[in-house]
Amino acid sequence: MTVRRVIIGFHAVMGLLRADASSVEEILLDENRGDARAQGLVELAQERNVRLMRVTQQRLAGFAADGRHQGVVALVNGHILRESLDDLLDRLTTPPLILVLDGVTDPHNVGACLRVADAAGVNAVIVPRDRAAGINATVSKVASGAAETMPYYMVTNLARTLDELKERDIWIAGADAEAANDLHTADLPGAIAWVFGAEGAGMRRLTRERCDLLVRIPMLGQVQSLNVSVAAGICLFESVRRRR
Repeated sequence: MTVRRVIIGFHAVMGLLRADASSVEEILLDENRGDARAQGLVELAQERNVRLMRVTQQRLAGFAADGRHQGVVALVNGHILRESLDDLLDRLTTPPLILVLDGVTDPHNVGACLRVADAAGVNAVIVPRDRAAGINATVSKVASGAAETMPYYMVTNLARTLDELKERDIWIAGADAEAANDLHTADLPGAIAWVFGAEGAGMRRLTRERCDLLVRIPMLGQVQSLNVSVAAGICLFESVRRRR
């Protein structure tokens, strides 16, 4: 499926140019930006044969209501799902590493999780369609290019999807502050899907019941909880560390 989307911010636009320049229809750059960052974008767009236009700040403001476009907007004809989740899992030659977000609706958190997932080499991010943020301009900006490259699956029934992952011998590990198992001592399999719930509410009951393992991140200070993207990064990179 192909849709036209707006990407804002230098990190996101330049990341997309490097990863998938063919999806960029046009870049709009503030006509008053003449700094090194803007020049670097101009050169990269020329190198990738992507059209770039200098426009007024007023025109850019129409694409970002909060005004945080940083002076650059990309109009993207992006492929939301390049292949099905089953097809993706079928072609993997290494144990899958998957991130599941249950009820994470804040676009800043979703964008940060996508950025962490990309850094950790996650194969796919899965979210429930009715309790998740879609890929919008804010998500793309925070993700710094990862939103355009990370497979992001919005599924109708998350519990059923987790059951299907289990049928493929992928363990479901849920992050839970009250869990008995410590992240650093728990037995973590190679093929794993890490599940994180929304801050405060946590995972839903049906999601929790699908978990083969519940794990807590040891907290050594006074703070009792972490932002979901930070927690996801800690757990994902623990899996990466053990694989190595």
